[in-house]
Formats: sequence, structure tokens, C-alpha cells
Amino acid sequence: MTAASVTMYSTPWCGYCHRLKSQMDREGISYEVVDIEQHPEAAQIVEKVNNGNQTVPTLVYADGSAQTNPSLKQVKEKLAELA
Repeated sequence: MTAASVTMYSTPWCGYCHRLKSQMDREGISYEVVDIEQHPEAAQIVEKVNNGNQTVPTLVYADGSAQTNPSLKQVKEKLAELA
């Protein structure tokens, strides 16, 4: 799994983001993190996926699909689909 296969849109203060990052790190799942507060264009991607809301964590996968605040199980299931 390459870092580019999952992008996590996040903020530094998001507890759900920190939890999911820790879980993915423990499982050896690599990902790229984009701080939507530092990158306004990324915030627009998150808003598009979440009906105008800046809800994080939002994960976008290599196939263009997205999940909002997924569980580790949901992330692993999606990555298995893409493998």
C-alpha cells in the first residue's frame, strides 16, 4: 500500500483524526495527511464530499471514493476492495 492510495483530510485539533491516524499507524496502513486549514483547496474537496460541511477525518481513496469519519474496520474493508 502506498501513501498515495489513501489521503486523509484532517485538522490539527481533530480528536477523531488523531485516533484514526494512531489506529492506521498501528496497523501499518500508510496514508497522506492534508490539513484543510492550511490548504483551502483541500477544504473544498471535503465540502464537496460532505454536502458543504468541513467534516474530518475524510478519507479519499485511489478510486476516488470517500469515507467520512470511518472506523478502522471500514478503512481496512475499503482497502481490501481496492487490493
